[in-house]
Amino acid sequence: MKHKGAEFGLLVAGVLWCGGMAAGQTPVILREATELAARGDFAAAEAELRAGLVAKPKSAVLEDALGSVLAQTGRLEESVGSFEQAVALDPKLVKAKYHLGVALIALGRSEEAIAPLRAAAEAEPKSFEDALQLGRALSASHKDAEALVALHQAGTLLAGGANAVPEAAYGLALALQASGDPAGALAAFSRAMGGQEDRFGSGGLTNWALAKVQTGDAKGAIPLYARALAVGPDSATLREDFGAAYLQQNEWNEALKQFEAGLVLEPNNPHLHYDVGVTLKLKDDLAGAIPEFERAAELDPELPDPAYTLGVIFMQQGKPELAAAQLRRVVALQPENGDAWALLGSELKDAGDAVGATEALQRAIMLQPEAPSLHIQLAAIEVAAGRREEAAAERKIAAELSRAANSRQRASFALKSGRALLAEGKVAEAVVQLKTAVDASPKDKEPHKLLAEAYRRVGNAADAARERKLADSLQTEPRP
Repeated sequence: MKHKGAEFGLLVAGVLWCGGMAAGQTPVILREATELAARGDFAAAEAELRAGLVAKPKSAVLEDALGSVLAQTGRLEESVGSFEQAVALDPKLVKAKYHLGVALIALGRSEEAIAPLRAAAEAEPKSFEDALQLGRALSASHKDAEALVALHQAGTLLAGGANAVPEAAYGLALALQASGDPAGALAAFSRAMGGQEDRFGSGGLTNWALAKVQTGDAKGAIPLYARALAVGPDSATLREDFGAAYLQQNEWNEALKQFEAGLVLEPNNPHLHYDVGVTLKLKDDLAGAIPEFERAAELDPELPDPAYTLGVIFMQQGKPELAAAQLRRVVALQPENGDAWALLGSELKDAGDAVGATEALQRAIMLQPEAPSLHIQLAAIEVAAGRREEAAAERKIAAELSRAANSRQRASFALKSGRALLAEGKVAEAVVQLKTAVDASPKDKEPHKLLAEAYRRVGNAADAARERKLADSLQTEPRP
């Protein structure tokens, strides 16, 4: 099942115009250009501003206004030049930096947009729009952690009353969704809709529903998708998302209806063929599912999911040669897929290809170094080849990895238990659990820190000091 990113609308015209042309704060020529643009006469507004720049060639404000007019008429590349000139003429003109960043995002040059938008946001820390657009630029540049910091700042400003209008909340919701925070997006969508579910049309309903699916509320998403269909227009994408919600609810027949309706609209959509295959597989209809996966792979040879699923099906059917052929396609498309390399190694071993199996399993071990089962399979290959010493070495590694995994599991359980007991004031019981956690994972920092606190509470100053010293000497935090 593929999941799409949310819409990433910028509303360039409205955003750009509002910042640099406020009547009453500008020269006469700027006010006249503003009035012309307000009437839709952008050509006259542009002419007025260009004439003004002949008279005042170093006016940053006029350059910024000209860039705004150019952007509103779709000439974004030209607008960037004007905004850059405005910033060069007056580095303190914050709105020009903001406009430059928004134009660069609209052109798909998000990396370049980050610097001017960051400067604008730092200059105006209470500006919702500055924080929002910076978050969008970071998100589009795949800097999601930084993006969420900016977007959550925007959310704080929105909650505080800044730009408390539906459009602002909707823009924030889309940006949060694009950055991988569906829970934050869900709250923003609810605020944006304000009781009017179809305020932003079918697209708004679809994105809101997707946020519900992403947060595990497929049941709540289904009526929103149904409403989106009623609002229209119908589309294969909408049908796919609607089907995915039913699939999450284990309502396979309803999911199948939506996917098949999508295929009526787009018969050659590989994702929908894959979705139909998944649904039929869940219904134990492998005879129907396999041709759908094959069709999906035929329509999009770069899509790894159909080949992987076919590989698993053929493996389960005891057809190692067919399974291996599909898994080879997967690792060719996704060379860092450790699971696929592991399955390929297993199937090649069953098919009698010891050399190929060894190579695949060794590649899987590089990607999944803590998996003992991979070494057990290698040991079996070594035994079959009569290499008993090599087999013994692999079994030893597998045993060590198993013990380490058990220790991590024991340490994690004991740490959580000790943390909870300490919070409840059951200090003596906490000491027992935390000592277990330290023994099981002596190089983790948190068990030592908590054990030091527990010893301090029971009056054991010497052991508390020892554990604090050990904690301070460790740089890494424990595994989650």
